[in-house]
Amino acid sequence: MSAVGRKPRAYHADRVRDALLAQVEFVRLAVHELPKELLARPTDLPGWDVRLLLAHIAQEMDALPRLLARPAPPVTRAETDLDRWAAGTRGLADAKDRDARDAAERQPDHRAAIDGAAEELDAVVETGIRNDLLIPHAFGAMRALDYTVTRVVELVVHSDDLTRATGLPVRLDRGALAITVRVLADALAAKAPGASTELRVPPFVAVQCVAGPRHTRGTPPNVVESDPLTWLRLASGRIDWAAATATGRLRASGERAGALADELPVLG
Repeated sequence: MSAVGRKPRAYHADRVRDALLAQVEFVRLAVHELPKELLARPTDLPGWDVRLLLAHIAQEMDALPRLLARPAPPVTRAETDLDRWAAGTRGLADAKDRDARDAAERQPDHRAAIDGAAEELDAVVETGIRNDLLIPHAFGAMRALDYTVTRVVELVVHSDDLTRATGLPVRLDRGALAITVRVLADALAAKAPGASTELRVPPFVAVQCVAGPRHTRGTPPNVVESDPLTWLRLASGRIDWAAATATGRLRASGERAGALADELPVLG
């Protein structure tokens, strides 16, 4: 649930669509150039090699078409939002593991799986960016636009997973990266509400979080600052606080800034 008193961030439908389709294309291009001998390489995801990661990526791309094909939920208002989705993803891990393994067995051709999912997604993406349409979700009815935002987040996070596992860079669309960074920062603010600490991820977002004395003027006494890619990896559990600070790409100042470490990751 969104933090009390914090207005939900609005995402422009056209920008979400463009970011999603751009990141899909970057994934497709990378997958078609991926040597088959790299499919057995391990990833940072426990028990998964590159082959399973690709099967999961295809599943995440195809999730929007699958949900849109189901009956509309019998409610008139959204029951879940982006903050609740981010907080609940860890609980879906076992189901996603099973789905990825089943998908990899059904379709061993990773290129065909990604291409097919991309085509299915492209066919429904205009419906997926509607703000007035509710779709069913495990956590409750969700606005179609919000769910499409989650597809951007999943694709960016897993594009980086693929880069790290194979050593072959998958480009990250700037718009898609910006959306992902903001969703993860807002999820942290919802998980640790307050105004004693400011998280900055320039040039995309700054949010206040962590309970304590509220800061009102000048430079906040507690500041955490990171580049976008480090924040993405930290918030999704790919690296921990100690590793991020050791590189110098995560900087924390003030006695309360370190409290953020206990709230991470925000995405399962």
